[in-house]
Amino acid sequence: MSEELKETEKDLSSGDDPTETEKDFPPGDDPTEKDLRSGDKLTEKDLRSPFKSEISEASEQGMADCYQCGKCSAGCPMVDYMDLMPNAVMRNVQLGLRERVLGCKTIWMCVSCETCSTRCPQEIDIARIMDTLREISLQSGMANHEMKDITCFHELFLRSVRKKGRLDEAGIVMNFKTRRPRHLFEDMVTGLQMVVKGKLPFIPHKIKKRSEVEQIFKKCSD
Repeated sequence: MSEELKETEKDLSSGDDPTETEKDFPPGDDPTEKDLRSGDKLTEKDLRSPFKSEISEASEQGMADCYQCGKCSAGCPMVDYMDLMPNAVMRNVQLGLRERVLGCKTIWMCVSCETCSTRCPQEIDIARIMDTLREISLQSGMANHEMKDITCFHELFLRSVRKKGRLDEAGIVMNFKTRRPRHLFEDMVTGLQMVVKGKLPFIPHKIKKRSEVEQIFKKCSD
C-alpha cells in the first residue's frame, strides 16, 4: 500500500475528515456562528412555526435545501452593512424565527445583485427569497424602523412603475424628500447638474399599454 493511502486510512480511522479546511477565524469568533446565535432561546413554538413553509411557498424555493455552506455570505458585496449574514437569514427562516428575520436590516441592505443565487451550490435563488421577505415584512408591518429611508424609496419606486409603466426619477426625488424632509437639501448640486444635462426630466415619459403593467402588479399581489 502506498504511503498516501496509508495516511488517508489513518485519517479516516481517527475520525478526522481529510477534506476539512481550517477555519479563518479564532474559535468562537466566527461571524457566521455569531449571526446564528440569538439572544432569545429557541422555543418549541419556533420550531413548529409555519414560517419556513410560508417562505418556501411564496418564493417557490426549497428552504430545506440550504446546508449552510456560507458561499452566499462569502460573495455578498453588502455583507459589511448587514446585521445578519445571508446564510444566517436562511438558517433563521429554517428555524422559524419570523420576527428576527422580518425585522432584520439585511433584507433591506440586499441590492438584489444575485451573486448569492449564482454562487449557491444548491441552486437556491436566495435573491428571490430576500424579495419575498421584504414583501412580507412590509405587509406585516415588521420592517426595521431604522430602514425607513429604504422602505420609503422602495414603496415610491414601485408606485411610479405601477402608475407610469416606468421610473419617474424627478417624481420619486420630490416625493421622497417630501416624506423624508431630513434629506431635503441633500444632493442639491448634483440634482441641478442632472437637470441641466437632461438626466432628470420633470415631464416623465409614459409607455403604451400601461394597463398591462397594472395587471402584472395585480397578479403579483393576489
